[in-house]
Amino acid sequence: MIVIDYTDRRPIYEQVAERFQSLVLCGVLEKDEPLPSVRNLAMELSINPNTIQRAYTELERRGVIYAVKGKGNFVADASALLALREKELEKEVCSLVWKAKEAGIPKDKVSRLFDAAWQNEATDMRKALQEKRTGGEAYD
Repeated sequence: MIVIDYTDRRPIYEQVAERFQSLVLCGVLEKDEPLPSVRNLAMELSINPNTIQRAYTELERRGVIYAVKGKGNFVADASALLALREKELEKEVCSLVWKAKEAGIPKDKVSRLFDAAWQNEATDMRKALQEKRTGGEAYD
């Protein structure tokens, strides 16, 4: 499920790389799963193949994917990446909780907000997993 936002100020390759990284971290793309070829994904998204190659190069640099010469690109083991991301998110959550306390927002309201946000995101992830299992378009 790669969606290009042409109003986003970030380059397209960054958007593609970020989306693939999110799909790996949430488990939609699993370890050793092949990614679409550069040419096929570029055609699906109607963008230059060099842009996809640059996104894949960035993902490889981050350790999200690995390339096998002549075979393509595959999802790498994301456990180290996931651990790093968890630590970053822990800091962000602590910061948000602190800001909520400073603003006088009650703990139960903060909990409800987190629960609602979690539920919305979980619904989106379930949809992506279902599309993947049923052979739906997982990358458009």
